[in-house]
Amino acid sequence: MSIQVDHVTKRFGTFTVLSDVSLHVQSGELVALLGPSGCGKTTLLRILAGLERPDEGRILLHGHEVTDQRITERRVGFVFQHYALFRHLSVAENVAFGLKVLPRAKRPSPDYIRNKVEELLSLVQLRAMADRYPSQLSGGQRQRVALARALAVEPKLLLLDEPFGALDAKVRKELRRWLRRLHDELHITSILVTHDQEEALESADRIVVLNQGHIEQIGTPDEVYEQPATPFVYRFLGDVNVFHGRAPHERVAHDSLEGHHLSSWTEAGGDHEVAFVRPHDLELSLERTTNAQLETTVRLVINAGARVLLELSTTDSGQHIEVELTKDRYRELKLQQGDVVFIHPRQLQVFRVPDPLSP
Repeated sequence: MSIQVDHVTKRFGTFTVLSDVSLHVQSGELVALLGPSGCGKTTLLRILAGLERPDEGRILLHGHEVTDQRITERRVGFVFQHYALFRHLSVAENVAFGLKVLPRAKRPSPDYIRNKVEELLSLVQLRAMADRYPSQLSGGQRQRVALARALAVEPKLLLLDEPFGALDAKVRKELRRWLRRLHDELHITSILVTHDQEEALESADRIVVLNQGHIEQIGTPDEVYEQPATPFVYRFLGDVNVFHGRAPHERVAHDSLEGHHLSSWTEAGGDHEVAFVRPHDLELSLERTTNAQLETTVRLVINAGARVLLELSTTDSGQHIEVELTKDRYRELKLQQGDVVFIHPRQLQVFRVPDPLSP
């Protein structure tokens, strides 16, 4: 089922949660709505489900407008962050609940429900736990029960609201990979709401980055990470070093390293620029080999598993800079606190922005 969000605006009182949002989701896609708390992603999900109505705009499912339809008319499966399982019902009874409460004319036979529950519990790898109660399950197992319950009514659209947010990091990682495999098997159009960048990058076909009720960028995981459209997207998707400066008016090759000398970024005249460099995109050397390098001093060394994080400070201004190295590269350089090193970006992205000093 395809989804069309057409110029949707939603207000709560005087606060605008969503402002003129438009989005097209193709049938069978898994799309992640990514952004900080309060950006409007859950509100958009609730509008898609029929739990909220937009103040302006419309929603179309497979070409048919459903803006005024209730959730019961949209064939939507909803999975919440905190499972929302019935504690007094067994796993099997929780999964069967949505089928048993259908109107009598639409309710399947008991044999169909029983077979459907067994099929879904096998799909989510919980068939052996059919008679257990939610209190006897781990957090990850409860979330899989919640997903099976959502799938029981054979939804045309699956909506997941921070489904792994209450789980620890290891279980969350296992479940999101499991969800991706499940989606590839079922091909149900799915919308995943998350504030976890890694979760979105690993799980989704496309990512919609939201900020303060607006869409900042829509693209594949590689597109939004490698080619952020705005400074907000760059900052939100992972660690980043930020350099401010003025660039000559004639310099326009923002995607090129040529002309971007971090050591001489305070230039008179021109437009204000902000350069973004990921910590793993900074190259270190013990000696200066080019005037484009920036002289820094090692202030802190943090061993973090397979990588090493360095905190550097620039010699001239004392700006803090983070660098990420492989263990092998760190051992090769033999760096210690207080060492002087020279850095140069392998890759950076520059945005021209209004001059903060302008009136």
